Amino acid sequence: MTHLTMIRHGQTDWNRDLRIQGSTDIPLNDTGRAQAREAAQALALRPEAPTRVVSSDLSRARETAEIIAEILALETPRVYPALRERAYGEAEGLETAEFFQRFGDWHTAEVPGAEPWPELRARALGGLAEAVADIRRDTAPAPASLIVVSHGALIRELLRHATAGAFPPPGQRLPNASAYDLRYERERLSLLSYAGA
Repeated sequence: MTHLTMIRHGQTDWNRDLRIQGSTDIPLNDTGRAQAREAAQALALRPEAPTRVVSSDLSRARETAEIIAEILALETPRVYPALRERAYGEAEGLETAEFFQRFGDWHTAEVPGAEPWPELRARALGGLAEAVADIRRDTAPAPASLIVVSHGALIRELLRHATAGAFPPPGQRLPNASAYDLRYERERLSLLSYAGA
């Protein structure tokens, strides 16, 4: 069994301005760096000690992970490209109001060039499996605890997978630097805690 803490990266200027980032590589801003430090301090208070930090290869997730690892005195985070955000195609860079005007509802919109939701889920599960296999190999036979810093849409898909669609509720946004605890056991995910619940 592997304990996972999924953390959404800290704020960027595009988050602040309600722009869709997707696979566009936008760095953290100062608020995002402060959020990463706060997330690390909250993790330091937990009884289970994290073993490793991993992240998406996009800079906003990677820097969030680096800040967390430094504060928790853990190894430099490993980077997994499969944990990067969903590509939003023609919607990247748009303000959310313009997105809704052009494409409609967020979860049913057909955006040219966007990664289909089922493909995002499959990619996310594959990336998570790879990261878990790596940490299990490194820490066996001791139990492993992994912090995974990624992105809103990817974390949403993993939560939906773990809860058969129950979480997150429709229309609920995952805040920057929010944390979600899951159990990864026999290649199955189950939700342990939900920040919005």
